[in-house]
Amino acid sequence: MAKVLDRPTTKPPQEDPPTELARRLPEMCESWPDRRVELIDGRIVVRELPTDTHNNIVFWILMQLAGVVTERGWKIWPDIKLHLGPQADRYRPDLTVVPANPRMWDRNEVYGDVTLLAVEVVSPSSVNDDHVIKPRNCAQAGVPLYLVIDVFEEQVRLLSRPNHKGYQQEVITKFGGFIELPEPWNLTIDTSSLPGT
Repeated sequence: MAKVLDRPTTKPPQEDPPTELARRLPEMCESWPDRRVELIDGRIVVRELPTDTHNNIVFWILMQLAGVVTERGWKIWPDIKLHLGPQADRYRPDLTVVPANPRMWDRNEVYGDVTLLAVEVVSPSSVNDDHVIKPRNCAQAGVPLYLVIDVFEEQVRLLSRPNHKGYQQEVITKFGGFIELPEPWNLTIDTSSLPGT
């Protein structure tokens, strides 16, 4: 179960809440080294350890992407923060695909607009964050493709064409169907091979 560790109740007298939370985020990461710590919508959130089902799905999508990624010299990073802006949230997708030499904010954060794909596998505590909060902010930061694998709804959702209002295109397929990753991917993912389908 996710724990919300800090939510500002009032504005600090001389510091903007996102700045204060961004300052506290590294401290919380050090305090919870074996957990996924994220800054989401004004909250520092610590997520539970992934289950075997979650990990099997992450492995499945990694294997779906590996051929194209290898062929093009890209990289799959299973645990990197997305830099969405200096005063913005910090997300750690389940998988992030980046070019060979992505532009970095620092050693732990890659700029969202240089990524090629961000992937989230929904857990019971992350449904709203993965489907609503994160896509909205990833789109505003220019993350080109955002893929959500939801075992509870038994569907895969691909969001693309980001702008400041959100993603302009959404494709949803139920488990067992196909989903197309557009340029520069040109890759068809067959979800019938998803674990547990």
